[in-house]
Amino acid sequence: MIVLRQLSLYRGGKPVFHQASASLNLGTRIGVVGRNGAGKSTLFALLQQALVPDEGTLLLPPRCLIAHIEQHIPRGTLPALNYAMAGDTELTELQARLDQSELDDHARAEVLAQLDAIDAYSMPARGAQVLAGLGFSAEQITSPIDALSGGWRMRLNLARVLLSRADLLLLDEPTNHLDLEGIDWLERWIVAYRGSLLLISHDRELLDNCVQQVLHVEDGQLQLFAGGYSQFERERANRHARQAIEYERQQKEIARLQSFIDRFRAKATKARQAQSRVKALDRLVPVAAVRLEGARSVEFRAPASLPGSLLRLEAASAGYGERTVIANVHLHITPDTRLGLLGLNGAGKSTLIKLMAGEITARAGERLTAERLQIGYFAQHEVDRLRPSDAPLQHLRRIDPNTAEQELRDFLGRYGFPGDMATDPVAPLSGGEKARLALALLIWQRPNLLLLDEPTNHLDLAMRDALSIALQSFPGGVVIVSHDRFLLRSICNEFCLVDAQRAQAFHGDLSDYRNFIAAPKPTGVEAPRTKRVSDAQLLRNRLDNRRKPVRQRIARLEQELNQLTARRAEVDSELALPALYETPPRLTQVLAERARLDERIGTLEADWLEASSELEAIDASLAGD
Repeated sequence: MIVLRQLSLYRGGKPVFHQASASLNLGTRIGVVGRNGAGKSTLFALLQQALVPDEGTLLLPPRCLIAHIEQHIPRGTLPALNYAMAGDTELTELQARLDQSELDDHARAEVLAQLDAIDAYSMPARGAQVLAGLGFSAEQITSPIDALSGGWRMRLNLARVLLSRADLLLLDEPTNHLDLEGIDWLERWIVAYRGSLLLISHDRELLDNCVQQVLHVEDGQLQLFAGGYSQFERERANRHARQAIEYERQQKEIARLQSFIDRFRAKATKARQAQSRVKALDRLVPVAAVRLEGARSVEFRAPASLPGSLLRLEAASAGYGERTVIANVHLHITPDTRLGLLGLNGAGKSTLIKLMAGEITARAGERLTAERLQIGYFAQHEVDRLRPSDAPLQHLRRIDPNTAEQELRDFLGRYGFPGDMATDPVAPLSGGEKARLALALLIWQRPNLLLLDEPTNHLDLAMRDALSIALQSFPGGVVIVSHDRFLLRSICNEFCLVDAQRAQAFHGDLSDYRNFIAAPKPTGVEAPRTKRVSDAQLLRNRLDNRRKPVRQRIARLEQELNQLTARRAEVDSELALPALYETPPRLTQVLAERARLDERIGTLEADWLEASSELEAIDASLAGD
């Protein structure tokens, strides 16, 4: 059990935690929630003992090994798989001992036995499965770290934690660099995990589907709730309702007592009764008024005009340099459009939305727009477009130099930038505050078409809910790229699958898409179909033809691996016999055979890894790239 008892921590004289207490049972998956800045990441730092509480105690189980997602971007020439496997520190230490030249035969046998006990020989395969689940291709799995982009390197940090055998996993926003496919895989991994896990996330569905308890961080306090996030919301709402009723009842009682005291304190005949009321008033334990944390509203301004047809793409293609990313795309966007773009990271979703936004030009086909089209484009890295030295008011005035300053200030105040915050530089703002400002700037322009590429990045759950509610009543067209499944389910009534340079209507909802990507159907059983059924079926047939030889190679490798693994178990049994160490010649033979088996099994596992990754890549290309 992890126990926090009357724990306080101060930063800049202000309490992050004040006499907070909680008891967390090991073996439980716990979601950690609260508004941005409430102290969730600070709690993780306390658990890692990177911070020490100013008051109170934090009790961790003895020899509790904790793994957390590193925030730095890894560098070096180590292969991605090797870096991820190093998350298992015990395995790394045993392998380092095995490499020591001065190790005698007996000590070497002990290390080999320990490696066998922790199933070290299956680690390359397990590591490859985790990396493939997080979206790595076969080529990326064996590539040096430096050959990967920053986003993929951050996924490596997540893989490293998942492959650890720690007593407690601390996952702080693990979905930040994942697409829908990666999130779906991670969700299934967490549900199957039987250890202790604390998860900070703003993904409502991930929390609902994965955690068994919710730890709420608010006003320097910690409160534990049973169940997932939706159950937490219901219970918290009920508590707020009960608190509001109790607060109102107490305020009436206080008013009644105070009225009696004020009327009769000076009268000798009533002085004793008045004094008893004073004591009763002093004994009352104050009930706090309900204060809804992080309550924000988002309201889109009515568009100046709303044409019946907003935008068309006719056989449009786009790309960068000589590379074509999407080709022959046909889309028609109207005010009724609520379209979600699906597909793996790198498939071309952002390219397609940039083409719609006019950020890039079509290299073939046409982009046709309404005369009065007003696009509100929220780019994937929109917060990076803000000028750090400029204030929110300057950003808004740059868009609209003719509106009175007070009107601009009033608008910014509604989005959390009142008073001096409107005139202070944006550089010190948090990621959530910058994202909120970017949304406010977009809303001010009164768009009739919203093109939103990951709009919920950096937003906490309260702000995500506010955005979702606002989008449901937005009168214009909406196209969304997002890994927030709750947002997609709330807003979108149709989906488009971006895959292999094409964008086709996907018939089904997110549950259908999840089944489509998680469990490719055998020949003759179709997954949810796109409009161009014949093309999709031809793709499946080609992929099935590619799968067959790979599956046969995997089967041959597994057969030989099973044989050699069985023989290695026999050799290990002989190595465990004390009498063997009394006959040095035989011991040398057995150790030599064990080394040959290790080498051959290692080669086979590498071949199996390559073949399995190739098969994963083929299946992924079927699901949608």
